[in-house]
Amino acid sequence: MNAPLFKDPIRSAMSSSRDPACAATELAAQLCNPDLGFVLFFCSAEYDLEALSSSLTAVFPDIRLAGCTTAGELTPRGYDQGTVTAIGFDRNLFSIEVGLVEALDSFSLTEAQLLVDRLLVGCREQRVAPIKGHTFALTLLDGLSSQEELVLLTLDSVLGSIPHFGGSAGDDIHLTGTHVYYQGQFRTRAAVVIMINTPLDFEVFTTHHMRSLEQKLVVTRADPSTRTVYELNAEPAALEYARQLGVAPDKLDYRVFALNPMAVRIGQDYYVRSIQKVNADLSLTFYCAVENGIVLTAMQPDAMLPNLARRFESIEQTLGEPLITIGCDCFLRRLEAEYTGRTRETSDFLVEHNVVGFNTYGEQFDGMHLNQTFTGVVIGRAAHGV
Repeated sequence: MNAPLFKDPIRSAMSSSRDPACAATELAAQLCNPDLGFVLFFCSAEYDLEALSSSLTAVFPDIRLAGCTTAGELTPRGYDQGTVTAIGFDRNLFSIEVGLVEALDSFSLTEAQLLVDRLLVGCREQRVAPIKGHTFALTLLDGLSSQEELVLLTLDSVLGSIPHFGGSAGDDIHLTGTHVYYQGQFRTRAAVVIMINTPLDFEVFTTHHMRSLEQKLVVTRADPSTRTVYELNAEPAALEYARQLGVAPDKLDYRVFALNPMAVRIGQDYYVRSIQKVNADLSLTFYCAVENGIVLTAMQPDAMLPNLARRFESIEQTLGEPLITIGCDCFLRRLEAEYTGRTRETSDFLVEHNVVGFNTYGEQFDGMHLNQTFTGVVIGRAAHGV
């Protein structure tokens, strides 16, 4: 018996309306499908979040939703800001369960196991596909909680062979309040775990375009709980970072941070640790964990778009044309594209490869918290005649 044909098992939508009710109505019209089973959305923090929540609940009364606020949106028309974008999943090809982690700083192995077990039971009951080899997890975390490492390490230890990716919620680079959405409410200091089970082929991946330089900086005084580095090489952190770059300390800004990141080496791989801000005492606050004694290596970006193109080409040679790519793209990459005059070109590439997602304050991949990467999942179109 031939596999059933499903038309548009994944639909994407977006609205640039700043009125929450109008934006929600536009999303609902674009995602209209009698078999719609779940909606994942990403929205600018500039919206009235309470009004947006009420509007989304009204237009999707019987549909489960999850999402987060952003530092920019990846919509069907490419890079956007001040918008809301969404993905609708057909219940015939996607079994999706959602859980909430509220106490991030005390998330235990026992809680993680109970959460994952509950999500997997829910997926199995819908009988869309076997769990093994057909399931991945997506996490959305409060991007200002400073708890990503703890939550991800704990969660990864119980996910086993289930691949996992995600992103840290943003707030349009205001650094005042980031939110995740679960059961009709935007929440802070929380995480949403989304388990997705499907017979369609997919690949979870991460990529970055940074190469290492010779300069090393040792973290000689830091507060890991706040991700603040007070000293690098036994000097005030901002002064030493600026000295290494040959720039004045008062010139340190997002442009400098985006084009001159640092990374920690684990094995043969480098994991970027991006700087969030310079503080009044000349310390540096980071987006990822930093600890006393770690060695940071200066990094320099190669061409971003060719790196991304090679990664997509490799994946699409296996999966074929993508049905969709859910992308978590660090906001510093977007700033880099702006600074180097590649915004339009990069945006067009994302449209060409059906990328929908958001600009993050950090990316997540198989238990690791990352910066300045593009991390996501490509879902193939070829399988099951879709």
